[in-house]
This record gives sequence, C-alpha cells and structure tokens, in this order.
Amino acid sequence: MPAIDEQPAAGAPREPSLHHRVDGDGQPVVYTHGWLNTGEVWAGVVDHLAGAVRSVRWDLRGHGRSEAAAPGLYGRDHALADLAAILDVAGRPAVLVGHSLGGYLSLAHAIEAPQDVAGLVLVAAGPGFRSVDSREQWNDSVRSMAAEADIPEGMEEISMHVDSMVIDRLSEITVPVITVVGERDERFKASADVFDKYLDVRLRLDVAGAGHMVHAKQPAVVAEAVLALVETLTSGGD
Repeated sequence: MPAIDEQPAAGAPREPSLHHRVDGDGQPVVYTHGWLNTGEVWAGVVDHLAGAVRSVRWDLRGHGRSEAAAPGLYGRDHALADLAAILDVAGRPAVLVGHSLGGYLSLAHAIEAPQDVAGLVLVAAGPGFRSVDSREQWNDSVRSMAAEADIPEGMEEISMHVDSMVIDRLSEITVPVITVVGERDERFKASADVFDKYLDVRLRLDVAGAGHMVHAKQPAVVAEAVLALVETLTSGGD
C-alpha cells in the first residue's frame, strides 16, 4: 500500500506521493474525482458543508499535485491502494463520494474492503461493463482522449476497464447509497438505473439542466446528498 510522504524500502518500487486536503471534523467523507480532473473539483461541495463533516479530497496519481507513476502502475489495484492510503488519513468507516471514475473506484473499494465504507454518494458514476465489446469501445475513447491530452505516459490506464468485476458484484454492496446524475448525462443516467436495481439506493437525484460535471456546476446539490447520507447513518439507517 502506498504511504503518504513516506520513502519506500530499498529496492521496492517507488509509489507516488499523493496530494490531499482535510477540512472540518466529524464523519469522514472521502471525495475521489474523475479522470483528468483534480480534487479541487470538490471545493464547492466542501465549502457548502462548512465543516459539518471531515472532508478529505485528494488527487489521483498523475493528476493535479499528486506525483505521476511509472507506466504500468496506473491500474485499478494501484488506484485502490491509493484510496486505502487516503482512508488512513481520513478515518474508517468513511462515506465515499466519487464522480465518474472516482465513483467506480469507490464501488470497487466497497466490494473489496466493505469494512472501510459507511455509505456511498455516486455522482455521475458507472459500474463498468459486462460486454467485452462495450469495454473496448470505452477504452478506445479513453485512448483517443489521452492522445490529445497533456498527461503522464501511461496514465490513461487508470480510466480503462479490463474486466466486469464491479458490475458483477454490485449486489455485495449493502451500505446505503445516494446517486446524483445530471438530466442531460444520458450515459450515466443508464448507470443510475443499474444502481437502482442492485444497490440500497436511499435517494436518487436527477439534477435538472445538468450534465456530467454536476458536482462542479451545482455543488449544493451534492453537499445536500452527503448530509442526507450522513443523517441516515446517524439515525441508524432508518
């Protein structure tokens, strides 16, 4: 597992240092951004919460102020190890709030380490693909975007899908969930329909006039979703 601000043992592969910021106190809430964004995309959400929870936003490896990794060290397992390192800072169990790729990683962590997760707020997120053809279409689009972006070599791997692990195991996730999706975000509205079927979705917010970056455009809506989920936890899940 990568450790923040710690040097590796001699001869061990060097993991990148991870930039993060902590605001407020109380229930830990960890925010994971989407591909080609940074943790600062959550600033409006955190500001609306005004310290009501312990908000921890971070930059994925190779993004923002987190260091880049060597090519081949951007896969899901590496990203999940980074998320676990952030949870060491935030505290467990945490509410995981994730946008797009960040939502996918939050789901994956809830499957692989359920004891770490108190609840999920999924913002314009998806569970991946069962169809090999659909995965390859997605991966092709990621490669095309990467070719046009100024990003570290190999970083596109973090947004690519190699299996159907998350969508196949959605029903293993038993924590309460709130979903947020823009009404113009057709791809991820379809994903929200999948979540309605397999997850314990307590509230679904389809945000009028919003697209994929709903948390940046309407941060108050996402902040309210976070508070609603925290209130669900403190009331015993009722």
